[in-house]
Amino acid sequence: MTRKKAILYMVIAAILWSIGGLFIKLVDWNPMAIAGARSGIGAIVMLCYLKKPVIHYKEKSTLLGACAYASLLVLFVSANKLTTSANAILLQFTAPIWVALFSGWFLKEKVPKSDWATIVVVMVGMILFFVGDLQTDHTMGNFIALLSGVAMASMIILIRLQKKGSAVEVTFLGNIITFIICLPFFFLSMPGANSLFALLTLGIFQLGIPYIFYAKAIRHVSVIEAILIPIIEPLLNPVWVFLVTGEAPGGYAFLGGMLVMLAIITRGIYRAKQDIFIKNRIKDF
Repeated sequence: MTRKKAILYMVIAAILWSIGGLFIKLVDWNPMAIAGARSGIGAIVMLCYLKKPVIHYKEKSTLLGACAYASLLVLFVSANKLTTSANAILLQFTAPIWVALFSGWFLKEKVPKSDWATIVVVMVGMILFFVGDLQTDHTMGNFIALLSGVAMASMIILIRLQKKGSAVEVTFLGNIITFIICLPFFFLSMPGANSLFALLTLGIFQLGIPYIFYAKAIRHVSVIEAILIPIIEPLLNPVWVFLVTGEAPGGYAFLGGMLVMLAIITRGIYRAKQDIFIKNRIKDF
């Protein structure tokens, strides 16, 4: 695969991921059922690609990582039903900060000073989310969205703790766990035809196919490209929702989201350039 083709694959993946907020809003069903159906369909798509996935069930980090991923899926869908899509995706986008905080405890890695500066800015951004929604019914949704960021961070750390497994089996197993846990909620009510179309779109085009594109492309792009291209998702997610439903975040939430994104992007570029600099210095020696 050429670098240009890999970049195109990642852009397509990010755009497809970004439709999640819109199609979750369009499904008239309870959040647990939506999460389960989306994951069940996504798991089938992934199985068609993987054909014979090898899952290391005995490794604790694999199973725990899959459970963290399952929590992420359920929390994100629930957040989209209880707050604006912009709030849901941008608060989930705080995951790198939770990784920086938790890695000191679980991975025994020292948190750099640059990360602490980023953490402060992100915390200010998160406060703006909640301050702006004190007079609305979005507070619980914002809190759940924040928890989805923590769940994503937990999944990332657990994947890094793996000795034999990989992110592939974690996400595949996580989709299966989500489907099984959410299965009882399918029978509380039945979705309409429009909801079924939205669910198929979520499972195939928002969860299954973009994962395959991302997995095929990630090894053929630079570190900075791998950081910046997925930013398309939180940028476009609220745009699609606004264009179709008219839903828009409040002023404080918009400002908080911009602070969070700016902090995460700056941190990602700085750390990537730092890693490249260190690698070049090692080569020189």
